[in-house]
Amino acid sequence: MLLKVARTHNTAKLPSRANPSDAGADIFYCPNQNNTNFRHIELNPGDSVVLPTGLKVEVPHGYMLEVKNRSGMAAKNSLIVGACVIDSGYSGEIFVNLHNIGNTNKTVEVGDKIAQLVLIPVVQWRCFPVEEDKLYVDPLTISDRGEGALGSTGR
Repeated sequence: MLLKVARTHNTAKLPSRANPSDAGADIFYCPNQNNTNFRHIELNPGDSVVLPTGLKVEVPHGYMLEVKNRSGMAAKNSLIVGACVIDSGYSGEIFVNLHNIGNTNKTVEVGDKIAQLVLIPVVQWRCFPVEEDKLYVDPLTISDRGEGALGSTGR
């Protein structure tokens, strides 16, 4: 599938895959260099920052783009992405919410890979309200997990 991608300024980098079989395409920290905030970013432990990519993507109806962690950044640098969903109706620039969950300061330089985009099909649904005792009366699932929560399947 082809997606239309526009740069908001001429120094923005297009998404790219390191390998043709990769699920995600890497995206980069690319602020507009005409902006006075054009610089590297220092994240102290516990800090969060929203980073511009300089990209807009036309997401087709029935799909979403999910901004996901790059495994190396998460494992080696303790930098993880916050929940980021790009809906088909969004027409603005893509920003990445990056968190330093480590114990040391981390620096993100202009042009660094900061996340990856994965295109995901979306099933449209809507709520059908029922009384609580009417929930789970029809076998919609093959699980008998019930109300078991964290760790309940290991018992």
